[in-house]
Amino acid sequence: MWNYGGLKTLEGQAIFGHSVHYSLVFRHSFICQVLGYHCSEKMVAAAFTVDLDKPLVFQVGHLEEQYQEWVHQPIVCKEGPRFFENDILEFLTRTKWWAVPLIWLPVVCWCLSTSIKMGNTITDVAMMIGFGIFLWTLIEYVLHRFLFHIKTKSYWGNTAHYLLHGCHHKHPMDGLRLVFPPAAAAILCFPFWNMIKLFSTPSTTPGLFGGGLLGYVIYDCTHYYLHHGQPSSDPAKYLKVLFSLSLLKLIQPHSSVSCSTHTALCCVPQKYHLNHHFRIQTKGFGITSTLWDHVFGTLPSTKTVDKSI
Repeated sequence: MWNYGGLKTLEGQAIFGHSVHYSLVFRHSFICQVLGYHCSEKMVAAAFTVDLDKPLVFQVGHLEEQYQEWVHQPIVCKEGPRFFENDILEFLTRTKWWAVPLIWLPVVCWCLSTSIKMGNTITDVAMMIGFGIFLWTLIEYVLHRFLFHIKTKSYWGNTAHYLLHGCHHKHPMDGLRLVFPPAAAAILCFPFWNMIKLFSTPSTTPGLFGGGLLGYVIYDCTHYYLHHGQPSSDPAKYLKVLFSLSLLKLIQPHSSVSCSTHTALCCVPQKYHLNHHFRIQTKGFGITSTLWDHVFGTLPSTKTVDKSI
């Protein structure tokens, strides 16, 4: 059972005594049912009122010190809020999940083929891919913990944080603002490329960057699935799940996941990530792996995770 006692929602209200089974078709339907009707109301924090019927981005900065409490009181509903009055800016904040692999996988292929053309063997490139993905898991953890969860209180600090990650915690089921917009990701590619150049040779830089970029694609698609994925009972997909489950055990050796059910692959990562949203937001920063949560001591306790199901 998943208990939501004590979860803060709009205007300080809380859900007490409610619980929901973690089933095959669980897609936050319970939370949507309980909280969905709040989506056209106003939220009050301190002396400033955030009007959810108006574009939010340039409102949230006025919350000042109260912003951190406000942004971590989730609103779970199917419709996402409007961010900007300007239609072009609003369009740039909305991204379909499939745009990530569609745009970035060709770039990954170009990077890897470039590395091969520069004299690296297939084996060399495969090792670069593996190291690049490994490097991404660390970047993912560091960004999530230290940048996405930075504490802000100034107007522009709150505004920037809301755009970067706060909106995801405020509206965790907004499917169009879950993956990183390609325009913003393209800008961030430059510092990451230059970072890799610092410790690699000209012929290995493209391969390492391609591996890291592939790690990012896996991350964003995984993140979307953790919020909106729905397992299938199809036999072919069952075999794929068992194979993926074996890989999961290698990445997360201390996980209590069992191969006895095809729901386990979905259940364990989902409950782990949803704990980060709805129970303990200061732990569980890994998306594609819990490795760095283990290393840096931010893994939620077993008891905390077990309370979710």
